[in-house]
Amino acid sequence: MRNVVWLVLIFVTAVVAALTLGDNDGLVTFYWSGWRLDLSLNFFVILAILTGVGAMVAVQAVNALIGLPTKAREWRAQRFERAAHAALRESLTEYFSGRYTRAHKAALRALAIRGDDDSVAVEHDFQTLARLLAAGSLHRIQDRGRRDELLAQALKPQRRGFTPVDEGARLLAAEWALDDGDEPRAAQWLAELPPGAARRTQALRLRLRAARLARRPGEALHTARLLANHQAFSAVAAQGLLRSLACEMLEAARDADQLRRAWMQLDPADRRDPYVAARAARCAAALDCAGDGRQWLLPHWERMADLGSEGRAEVALALIDAVQGIGADWLPRVENVQRAHAGEVAVQAATGAVLMANRLWGKARRPLETAASAPSLEPQARRHAWRLLAALAREEGDEARAIECERAAAQID
Repeated sequence: MRNVVWLVLIFVTAVVAALTLGDNDGLVTFYWSGWRLDLSLNFFVILAILTGVGAMVAVQAVNALIGLPTKAREWRAQRFERAAHAALRESLTEYFSGRYTRAHKAALRALAIRGDDDSVAVEHDFQTLARLLAAGSLHRIQDRGRRDELLAQALKPQRRGFTPVDEGARLLAAEWALDDGDEPRAAQWLAELPPGAARRTQALRLRLRAARLARRPGEALHTARLLANHQAFSAVAAQGLLRSLACEMLEAARDADQLRRAWMQLDPADRRDPYVAARAARCAAALDCAGDGRQWLLPHWERMADLGSEGRAEVALALIDAVQGIGADWLPRVENVQRAHAGEVAVQAATGAVLMANRLWGKARRPLETAASAPSLEPQARRHAWRLLAALAREEGDEARAIECERAAAQID
């Protein structure tokens, strides 16, 4: 199609030239020092066009000749750049293939090529990427000394501010520090991130690892909740992680005041979790503030029907641990739950413990016997039920029965 267009243009030019120049009788006369030169106008026009074309070609030839050194430098720079990028691609391929020694050598070769090329301004991003690949390869083979040398060169501050490559370098440095168990160093690299990068999912994951490594459950819980809001975990994984971190935060309390502060620092969603409330109640019982534990269990106890069997078991077993000092106001609550869930042994065990604490020995016998003889109940609760039965037998003066119950409790693994 292009050839057809050019052919049409040539024909059009020929027709226009024939119509314009065919009947042109004009003359062009030149005078110089007594000499006179007459040229037809057509010939003069053609000669002027050819002279202009020739001058243009001559100028271009001279420019090309003068620009040969520049073109040679550009060609040399392009050759070095292609070789450097080829080495960098080779390093990436070897790294992802698990050949870390080869990846390290290819990355160093890329750096050497760009370093030997004096005609090309070495790019900061290219250098940083190559050094990170080399350092990452050394990290994989546990060569921490040389890795840190390359990492220090990649992390040199730049006057022009942070680029995405610089942010990635600090994220990698923090991750490697956490792999080494060096939490302060990881925190240092994370603190250098700009605010936008610090809110990214990867940065939050690293902050979570650092907080857990440093045993700061409060900070870890806050970071994990941010990750859950960013949908960094599945719903089930997020729930399990938040629950375990909330329990760690409660267990870190060393006295009742610390435990109360930790409980109030929890998110309302965590306090609505029956497993977290149960752990809080057990911690409260261990710190001689069982009354606080019961108050934290009360909202869950009043909605036991909505918790599911596992949730009811956790709350019921926690109430057993926090039964010391329980008042008669709990009796109707406990009996209502017992009637609604008579087939659940954890509820029977909690009912028996509450009745025993209120010295209602006659009513306590049957739920305690049910709990003590249930193999599905956790061992600690079963032992507690047998010991309560032993105490009940002693109250009734039946020492033989008490010894029998103590023996049964001792036999539970």
